Amino acid sequence: MPGPKPVTRVRVRELPLLADIGINPDEIGRRQPLVITVELTLDASIIDAISDTVDYRKIASAAETLAAVHIPLIETFAARLGQACLDWPQVLKATVTIDKPFALTRGLAGVEVTVER
Repeated sequence: MPGPKPVTRVRVRELPLLADIGINPDEIGRRQPLVITVELTLDASIIDAISDTVDYRKIASAAETLAAVHIPLIETFAARLGQACLDWPQVLKATVTIDKPFALTRGLAGVEVTVER
């Protein structure tokens, strides 16, 4: 009798990016730092090749692509990045955490969005 199916999670943590993000007049037109963490839950019990998983560079590239266009809210950025990850066939769930270091004078502001099939 087989045991429980293994769960595979692929992560990219604390990826620093400069993004065209913001709704305030002083934010529009200037790139701001974001720190992005992505955790993907895969539908893959056995991973023997890169085609069975998601290459970390693919996650970083998807985030960099989004950072190049103006997105008003980090919530929207996180949801779009999560949805992009769900487009990859192995991904069942994507959790995207985004911190915006200079959104507050003190402290760290951020969001977490989870999307799944």
